[in-house]
Amino acid sequence: MTRPTVIPVALALGGNLGTVLETFARAIDGLRRAGLQHPTASSWYRNPAVGCAPGTPDFINGIVTGDWPGTVSELHHCCKQLEVAAGRPAEHASYVSRTLDLDIILFGDALIATPELQIPHRETLKRLFVLVPLAELAGDWPFPGRCATVGQLLQPWQDTAEYRQFVTGKITGPTTATPSSAAAPASGYGDSADHSD
Repeated sequence: MTRPTVIPVALALGGNLGTVLETFARAIDGLRRAGLQHPTASSWYRNPAVGCAPGTPDFINGIVTGDWPGTVSELHHCCKQLEVAAGRPAEHASYVSRTLDLDIILFGDALIATPELQIPHRETLKRLFVLVPLAELAGDWPFPGRCATVGQLLQPWQDTAEYRQFVTGKITGPTTATPSSAAAPASGYGDSADHSD
């Protein structure tokens, strides 16, 4: 019997409502139960929300990598189910607070462009809150559509004030366990770019 193909994947998590790290822990557990193998979480970072209304709570963001045994459509459906389970409406506005944002950033070496999905995620290389934790876990992964690895694509940022400011927001280190043992700040925290998704 042929074993199913397993694809290395990277997913971005973000949120700024509720006990965010506990929400992330439940989401990672949900991904594991849905079939994600060897899930590994990056450091979690906090930064002010940009592009949202004044007074919007800060966000927490990070990356989870693992091996997915199904299709990209199945993983996308799982992510949307987990967002709804965390309390995010299936239909939602952009640039607003959320309990959980769960996006597929990389799906092996796939280049996908459909009305529902763009992989690699279209804003990956513009968003330090994605690129920095992604490089922690997948710095040597080739970035689809570019003749460079994730780590190489981060390098131009590393001498910038924006990068230096962003990394001061690290609140936990990477772990192969879910982050449920980490105490979440009351408000949640996150990225230095927009929260349009």
